[in-house]
Amino acid sequence: WPRACWTLLVCCLLTPGVQGQEFLLRVEPQNPVLSAGGSLFVNCSTDCPSSEKIALETSLSKELVASGMGWAAFNLSNVTGNSRILCSVYCNGSQITGSSNITVYGLPERVELAPLPPWQPVGQNFTLRCQVEGGSPRTSLTVVLLRWEEELSRQPAVEEPAEVTATVLASRDDHGAPFSCRTELDMQPQGLGLFVNTSAPRQLRTFVLPVTPPRLVAPRFLEVETSWPVDCTLDGLFPASEAQVYLALGDQMLNATVMNHGDTLTATATATARADQEGAREIVCNVTLGGERREARENLTVFSFLGPIVNLSEPTAHEGSTVTVSCMAGARVQVTLDGVPAAAPGQPAQLQLNATESDDGRSFFCSATLEVDGEFLHRNSSVQLRVLYGPKIDRATCPQHLKWKDKTRHVLQCQARGNPYPELRCLKEGSSREVPVGIPFFVNVTHNGTYQCQASSSRGKYTLVVVMDIEAGSSHFVPVFVAVLLTLGVVTIVLALMYVFREHQRSGSYHVREESTYLPLTSMQPTEAMGEEPSRAE
Repeated sequence: WPRACWTLLVCCLLTPGVQGQEFLLRVEPQNPVLSAGGSLFVNCSTDCPSSEKIALETSLSKELVASGMGWAAFNLSNVTGNSRILCSVYCNGSQITGSSNITVYGLPERVELAPLPPWQPVGQNFTLRCQVEGGSPRTSLTVVLLRWEEELSRQPAVEEPAEVTATVLASRDDHGAPFSCRTELDMQPQGLGLFVNTSAPRQLRTFVLPVTPPRLVAPRFLEVETSWPVDCTLDGLFPASEAQVYLALGDQMLNATVMNHGDTLTATATATARADQEGAREIVCNVTLGGERREARENLTVFSFLGPIVNLSEPTAHEGSTVTVSCMAGARVQVTLDGVPAAAPGQPAQLQLNATESDDGRSFFCSATLEVDGEFLHRNSSVQLRVLYGPKIDRATCPQHLKWKDKTRHVLQCQARGNPYPELRCLKEGSSREVPVGIPFFVNVTHNGTYQCQASSSRGKYTLVVVMDIEAGSSHFVPVFVAVLLTLGVVTIVLALMYVFREHQRSGSYHVREESTYLPLTSMQPTEAMGEEPSRAE
């Protein structure tokens, strides 16, 4: 520095009131609170006029950002835990210091409710367990166990990791209820607010299953290939809608229809006996809920009446192929296939056909008759044939030539058929323009042209050509314009003649060209009125 500056500084130090003055070192911000992993800008400043370089003491990662006479600014990065920072400086040979405490807060890294029992019996206790990892400061962290939004327990998070538990008595109202745990980091005293973190909810299923077995209603006798209803009922279970029912004839599972009314469950099925089930059998009903089961059994005797069985040589046949339909039944059974009886009881009935389009969806019926102790028992069966054909387009519904007027609305009535059902599209030749089929659309002259109407399916394609002739509408502008011009011309000529007529009338004579073939026009003079001979026009 220049000598004058040093002299001024010494004079200031020796000035009364400065030598004995106490100087402070301020650290800003004071006692800050920030989230874990964040950064902090720290400013250290003093009012000592002869201070040296200010230093910052901390275990955190620091960087000097800027400094000047009596101040220095630092940036602290990746602040992950609570810390105390200390600023120091030498003033007039003595060290002065300033400090600030950094408080770091962080939300829990994991808040999870332990899995609940798959099923919980009503009236028994179960335990909720919430596990919490991370979160600081722990003195401000609370764990809340919830059912829906109802608080079941509120406890501080102490250990790391923390586990908070609560015992709950299961009830019917708890069925389907979501349970969860929530952490609350209360930083409101520091002016930051309440930070909440909630676990994924877990749903509880509760149940009641009575100790009594179901009521099973079933026939004592059942003939082979006949059917009879079977009912199974159980009262006092909850929730009845979630119970599983198993109904079986021997080892044959029955297709049950399950209905529930309140706490009562009823399962109804149709039991059909097979030939290999002839003899003594059992009807079984099992009701399972919450991993527990109740069972009922009834005896059943099966006797034989086999048939009828209808078969197709090709359930799905191509058009033109030969299909054989046969019907058979057990011994002593007379079968009739589509009205044609078999040659004798115990013999099969059979017919053949060439599959056509009209056979698609055709059903074949077979009836069987068996005499048992003078009583005739009857059974019927049927089968449906599926014929693959097409694709086709009826020319009757898709005219080859369409003549429509411009700016009118029409429907292109093309129809395709086939199995599988084909897709029908009509595209204009030479472009990708497509007209809708079966839907009204507005016709204009741009639709004029030839269209390829193509029906396509997995069996192939079928195309018909449709020509659209769009007749443009006539314009009325030209005739009207000509008519207006003619009218104006006639009016102009008439006005001109009237004007000439008035001018000649004033002059008293009319001049007519000699070559005119018309008679000359004359005008009455006063002399004519007096009887004198009129003068001839010049």
